[in-house]
Amino acid sequence: MRAIGLSTRVWNNNWKCALLLAGFPLLLALLIFGLALLFAAGVAETEAQAFRLAWNALPGALLAGLLLALLWFAIAWAAHQRLLDGVTGARPVTRREEPLLWNEMEALCISRGERMPRLAVMEVPALNAFASGLSRAEGQVTVTRGLLDALGREELRAVLAHELAHIRGGDARLGVVAAIFAGMLTFFVEAFSRARFRLPRGGGDRRGGAGAAALVGLLLILLAAALGAVLRFALSRNREFQADAEAVRLTGDANAMIRALRRIEGRSALPELPSLVRAMMLDDAALARGPALWATHPPIAARVAAMVRYAGGEDPGPLAA
Repeated sequence: MRAIGLSTRVWNNNWKCALLLAGFPLLLALLIFGLALLFAAGVAETEAQAFRLAWNALPGALLAGLLLALLWFAIAWAAHQRLLDGVTGARPVTRREEPLLWNEMEALCISRGERMPRLAVMEVPALNAFASGLSRAEGQVTVTRGLLDALGREELRAVLAHELAHIRGGDARLGVVAAIFAGMLTFFVEAFSRARFRLPRGGGDRRGGAGAAALVGLLLILLAAALGAVLRFALSRNREFQADAEAVRLTGDANAMIRALRRIEGRSALPELPSLVRAMMLDDAALARGPALWATHPPIAARVAAMVRYAGGEDPGPLAA
């Protein structure tokens, strides 16, 4: 469903969060059965025996997996912001430390009757920003030092409006849930893969009889990982367009948002951060390349073209930082 208007967008994102959480046990079951088949193929003498061993082990393995997932969800839900700050190196700032950043965000929040989010700065030269938080009351906007140094007041206001739009519309919550979701799938793949290599291998008379079962298991693992990635990316594919439009509405200045994006273009890279975190950023050229099915960000040129077409903005072309 297309999100039209803030209320519909919030409802849409709430529905997507529910879909993501509901789909997790199904993908986890698919992943665990695939891993169980790989285990069973290493000890079974026939295909039938491998499938039978994997099927019999599925209930216990799935229960253990769900318990581990619930524990991880609880920890990540309670400490997600500390985890993000730890990964990105962001530090909270006050009005005294960053008066321009604080005053511009405060003015935006007052104009919309919005709760002031926490503000944080990453001391890196790249030009980027992201919003996080599971609710409007827990929102945080993080910007890089490079962004603060490179953008003018109007351009900074537009970027802050963009990130505030992510919080108001529920995109920040969806991004956090998607990161937790994808992180769990990655954890299970890596953990069970390491365990797989530690398993003792039987003699030559016990291997080779269940090769098809191992192949099916590998295909199921790849399918679960691919479906999880596609679902996560698809949920966030249009959020940057929507947040750009909301930023223009909040500031009444399409040109400021366009200029900000043009200054950020080619200068946003943060390769040291995990892709799960970079997917939450204002821009990540690496995650915008490739097939649209896998892209988490639209190219900046496409975002600028949308604001020129629908908001009457003017595109100055690439700008120096």
